[in-house]
Amino acid sequence: MVEVEHWNTLRLRIYIGENDRWNGKPLYKAIVEKLREMGIAGATVYRGIYGFGKKSRIHSSDVMRLSTDLPIVIEVVDRGFKIEKAICEIKPMIKDGMITVEPTIVVWVGTKEEVKKFEEDAVREE
Repeated sequence: MVEVEHWNTLRLRIYIGENDRWNGKPLYKAIVEKLREMGIAGATVYRGIYGFGKKSRIHSSDVMRLSTDLPIVIEVVDRGFKIEKAICEIKPMIKDGMITVEPTIVVWVGTKEEVKKFEEDAVREE
């Protein structure tokens, strides 16, 4: 196993609703497909079970409430310049939501081939 440590990475979180759409498909799927097309390292979609947004309306997976618009969070981590490009592409797709960006330290772990693409601007101690 090889490790490559990055200090110039960002974590991007996109907060949207489950019912949000882009060109007829769920927005979260459209966003993940766009990120993949852009060569982003990876993305994960989380479906919330309870929450509220700027309109203070409760969204819940509770059977009694039967909300059909649960909160969705898409989390992405990659090098800063790639996250900045991703935001420029994704922001126009979102009609109602929120984007947050935070600095983060990433330790990529894997085979030499898997981490090779992350080595160019990495910090390494040997």
